[in-house]
Amino acid sequence: MELQAFPSYVFRTQDRSGKPFVLDEVRRKWVRLTPEEWVRQHLLRALAGLGYPPGLTAVEKGFDFHGRTWRADVAVFDRRNAPVLLAECKAPDVPVTEATFDQIARYNAVIQSPNLLVTNGHLLYFGIVEADGIRFLDSIPPFAQIAGQ
Repeated sequence: MELQAFPSYVFRTQDRSGKPFVLDEVRRKWVRLTPEEWVRQHLLRALAGLGYPPGLTAVEKGFDFHGRTWRADVAVFDRRNAPVLLAECKAPDVPVTEATFDQIARYNAVIQSPNLLVTNGHLLYFGIVEADGIRFLDSIPPFAQIAGQ
């Protein structure tokens, strides 16, 4: 199910040698503000507003897949360190296609999250992984709901 774009947020930014940087409050460091990072920061802020704890959220989480290191944009874990959400962010000018869903499915073969989210900042899809496929929801559930708390 297609969701509306993110609300507008005010982020701490700075210019470094003519390039914009944003303070990533989850990673607690300044990162280059690329179009994809803009989407990722908006997603992180939206998730925080739904009770997703920054301390249980990993950004650009590295993992091994077929002998290669890959990086998931956002992974959220419950208090037992089990994954509860895996998200893939694309730049606003990158369309969300079947290839995007194939990418997150490959990542999820390793991470095994019961919930997947794909967004380019304009479109956002949230789905629950079920035995026969993905069931898309109309909104992102609060953390307490997907973490069983």
